[in-house]
Amino acid sequence: MANTIRHQGIVENISGVHLQVRIIQTSACASCSVKGHCTSADTKEKLVDVTDAHAASYHPGDRVWVTGELSMGVMAVLLAFIFPFLILIISLFVFMAIWDDELRSALCSLSLLIPYCYILWLNKSRLGKKFSFSVRPMN
Repeated sequence: MANTIRHQGIVENISGVHLQVRIIQTSACASCSVKGHCTSADTKEKLVDVTDAHAASYHPGDRVWVTGELSMGVMAVLLAFIFPFLILIISLFVFMAIWDDELRSALCSLSLLIPYCYILWLNKSRLGKKFSFSVRPMN
């Protein structure tokens, strides 16, 4: 249980084996008792698509637990932040060593993110299988 991320959610829509669940994502301080007096409290509603073979047993409005593996969060951070950052930094140093022109080096480094994003977009179905959530009823 320590390797899972768990959020409370409400089933919004059911289509075959696909559930659409609304979760409320809160920051660490959003549950604080003085959040009304603080500007850093942050909550967001997100819709999560979940594939479940037992989707017919749920109904819109049911309260469920949406769970995912902790490794999915680590992989998401790597793909969204760490790898693009490394591409930018390494390519900037390489281009600066080649041209010694900061503007052209920076623009070329930024342009390398376009193929990176395109590769991610091409692999979205494979990534969708890797980033899969499951639901359990709340008891």
